[in-house]
Amino acid sequence: MAQAPALQLHDVACTFVSKDDPSQRYTAVRDVKLTVGAGEFVSVVGPTGCGKSTLLNVAAGLLAPSTGSVEVFGAPLAGINTRAGYMFQSESLMPWRTAAQNVMAGLEFRGAADARARADEWLKRVGLGGFGDRYPHQLSGGMRKRVSLAQTLVLDPDIILMDEPFSALDVQTRQLMENELLALWADKRKAVLFITHDLDEAIAMSDRVVCLSAGPGSHPIGEFAIDLPRPRDVAEVRSTKRFVELHQAIWGVLRDEVLKGYRQQLAA
Repeated sequence: MAQAPALQLHDVACTFVSKDDPSQRYTAVRDVKLTVGAGEFVSVVGPTGCGKSTLLNVAAGLLAPSTGSVEVFGAPLAGINTRAGYMFQSESLMPWRTAAQNVMAGLEFRGAADARARADEWLKRVGLGGFGDRYPHQLSGGMRKRVSLAQTLVLDPDIILMDEPFSALDVQTRQLMENELLALWADKRKAVLFITHDLDEAIAMSDRVVCLSAGPGSHPIGEFAIDLPRPRDVAEVRSTKRFVELHQAIWGVLRDEVLKGYRQQLAA
């Protein structure tokens, strides 16, 4: 019997109502059908403000859809998605805790007796074996992202949700982090739903790229299988002929929507 997809969004819509004026309603996303298979790396790209993070919050169970439903490994999602780990775009480390204490926080909450040992092991896996006793302010931006990655993966989630996790990093550090993530993903093969505004990043890392339209009422307008061979180096793969072909095809779908989203921002 085939394994159920790790994550399925069925005809999901999210409408927000103004607290001050209930007649004011905004539909961020609508008619969203999205599937992430077990072990599959799927990226979602689209214009700024098109609802990408909204969909990630729905997948995490942090936001209930106005209409539609969510399934996790074939079971309806009700409340928090306990089979998912969430790596946020913004800084998520507790400044009063060391790197190791940040990584072990979730394990401590679960009552794990070996929390420190597992935290130290994951810090080694992300290249920070000697930095467990450093506080966040003593680490570079790239090192803090590594701690956040270890903090997410130490809980061994079946689904990894990532919201533009590397967008604030410089190009070289970003590429190092992308390659580290791919190496860790290849080892465990967990399902990944990756949100990014960077089309190059999406193609270089993913098995499949889903394109969203501009909002309001953002919805999928294209889906592309990424048939680049693995393992990949995210810098080297960008120079291949197939990468360029995929980029041209996906940008052909996205271009008008990105320009539409830009004009909306200017008007606002």
